[in-house]
Amino acid sequence: MCDTCGCNVTHGNEHLLAEGGKLAKTASGSEAVDVLQGLLHENDHTADHNRQHFNSHGVLAINLMSSPGAGKTALLEATIKALAERDETLRVAVIEGDLETENDAERIRKHGVEAIQIATGSACHLDAHMVHDALHHLDLDKFDVVFIENVGNLVCPASFDLGQHVNVALLSVPEGDDKPAKYPVMFRSADMVMLSKADLLPILDDFDPAAAEQYLRNLASTAPLITTSAKSGDGLQDWLAWVDAQRDNQAETFAAAAGGDHHHHHHEHTHDHHHHHHDHQQHRG
Repeated sequence: MCDTCGCNVTHGNEHLLAEGGKLAKTASGSEAVDVLQGLLHENDHTADHNRQHFNSHGVLAINLMSSPGAGKTALLEATIKALAERDETLRVAVIEGDLETENDAERIRKHGVEAIQIATGSACHLDAHMVHDALHHLDLDKFDVVFIENVGNLVCPASFDLGQHVNVALLSVPEGDDKPAKYPVMFRSADMVMLSKADLLPILDDFDPAAAEQYLRNLASTAPLITTSAKSGDGLQDWLAWVDAQRDNQAETFAAAAGGDHHHHHHEHTHDHHHHHHDHQQHRG
């Protein structure tokens, strides 16, 4: 939980602290601790609900995390193109998280893929409540994989469970090879680390891929490291093979959840737009 920069309270969970909210009243003398613990508990509860929702529909949820500009959206665009060329394609949807604008979602939609944009306002990460709201707009029966592109930030997103099955952390060549050492929480949380923008390696020759991997292993991480270039297409087949493997890993969980036929979420309200602005003062569509 990121309790240093003040971003524990987001537009996704602030209703819990409002008058009449579940966490509006705290035990005397320990308000701050109680609030932070309560928010984390409520986030995890909602994340579990999201995960059960994904499971019951047989959908793999992948949380993409990185610094701003590391190539998350470019990776998704290249992934969509590569999937279109496969004999056995995957039906994908994307949940985009940014402080403002629908720029990234529009980039995805141009490829004919459904994208839900979450504008977080001042929050520097997505939380489970925001993802839960976004899921109101996705018919998960239509998809095999949902990619969640988190807000560009190497600190806070690692601390919030969204209901995803796996985390992917991107490390782009222009950032330098020591990022795993500088941001250990993020890279420890990753089930796979992607070295992105690898086409720049010949130009930025001070980036040492072996050193980047050593910094990762120094964190006791056994996560695979995949080198890719969304621009050239190098490494994309390794990436898609990893995604396929994650779906295989979840097959029994999906079958059990579907067989139980529980945790299906019925919403009485509908929305006529795909843009969520978690700003308590104004809602922009």
